[in-house]
Parts: sequence; C-alpha cells; structure tokens
Amino acid sequence: MLKIRNYTKIYENGKVGAKNINLEIEKGDIFAFIGHNGAGKTTTIKSIVGVSSITEGDIFIDGVSVKQNPVEAKKKIAFIPDNPDLYDSLSGVQYINFICDIFNVDKNTREKLCEKYAKQLEIYDVLNNPIKTYSHGMRQKLAIISALVHSPKLLILDEPFVGLDPKATFTLKKIMKDFVAEGGAIFFSTHVLEVAEKLCNKVAIIKNGEIVAVGKMSEIKKDKSLENVFLEITDAKS
Repeated sequence: MLKIRNYTKIYENGKVGAKNINLEIEKGDIFAFIGHNGAGKTTTIKSIVGVSSITEGDIFIDGVSVKQNPVEAKKKIAFIPDNPDLYDSLSGVQYINFICDIFNVDKNTREKLCEKYAKQLEIYDVLNNPIKTYSHGMRQKLAIISALVHSPKLLILDEPFVGLDPKATFTLKKIMKDFVAEGGAIFFSTHVLEVAEKLCNKVAIIKNGEIVAVGKMSEIKKDKSLENVFLEITDAKS
C-alpha cells in the first residue's frame, strides 16, 4: 500500500531532514512512526502526502509514484495533520461537501458516511455551525470525518489523538481498527507510546532522520514495553 524507497530529504539550507528511509506498509497494517521532536517524522509524512518534495528516492502509494504522478497518488490517500487548517467561514457540513466534491463522492455515499462518522464522533448536531465556533477537538473530529468520507486506501495521520477527549480517542481507535479490517492501511506518528503499543502491529523508530528500528511490534518490543525500547534506542549515542 505504501512503499518508501531510499527516501532522502535535504532542505535548501543543506539540512538533512530524512536520510535513506525504506519502509513498507501493507493492507491491514496500523503502522506507528515514532521519534523525538525534530527526528524527521513530519518531514517524511509531508513528502508522502506531496506537500514537500523528495530529494532522492521515491515513495509509492498503491503502486503509484508520488514523485512521478502526485495527483493520482493523492487520490488514494487521506491526510490529517496535527493541527488541521480548516476553512473557518464554512460550516462543518459545507467543508465535508467541499472535500467530497474534490474526490467526486456521490450524494448518497457522502450523506451516509458523514452521518455515520459524525454520530460516532458526536458532532452530528453541530455540523451546520460555522467551523470558527469549533473547539480544537471538534476541528480534529471534522478533519477525521472529511478524511474518511471519500473512502481512501491509506490514512496518513500526524499526531491524530492530540486535542481529543478520552471518549473520542476510544472512538477513533475503533474507527482505525475497522478501517484496516476492511482492507485499508494506516501510517501515523504519535508521541503516545502506550496507544501505539496497543493499537499497532508494526512500528518504525526514527532518530536524526534515519530509521534505527523497524518491524513487527512484538519483535521490536520483545519482553519490554515500547516506551523502554524507544528510550533505550533514542537515548543511545550515535
């Protein structure tokens, strides 16, 4: 579903944001991408979704090159950043319809999925309200709904649980599990290691722009907690 091949990102000032990253996320995977602030998580994610250019290597989404065919690649994904930048002048339902129009979602499908996810996330009753009246958590919920209504094959999430209350967090985890059970795949960054440990079947740890551990969650953890493994790996001297 997602293949990252020899991906390197070097900024104009010469700073290396990511170096020779190779990862593969398959259907059914909930894949955690963890690392300290500045380790290269967001840099990598921005290249996956086509927001940032790729210096070397390539990234493939369902076999489509992000570098060579970015529009076709983007049709297959949904991206939720850690701080969703929504259109405050629109209502929640207008924003969802705007996203559905971009992805050519038919009327019946958008109404059905919008109602389903809005009720699950408990914002159905405020969808007609202007987004400018929404709290951060409500904005996050709206971003989640808008990502799901066009039925992407791959979800890319950057710190998806930030701003969500415990009940919404529980609901989102269920939605994620259902999404991959139906053949989708999820790649997400998080600092909440307890959630990653319980939710994900695979994990990659990035440090200073390089992958320092990757594999099945059970194999990376062994008989330790993910938190202990993470601290051991990232605190070790390079």
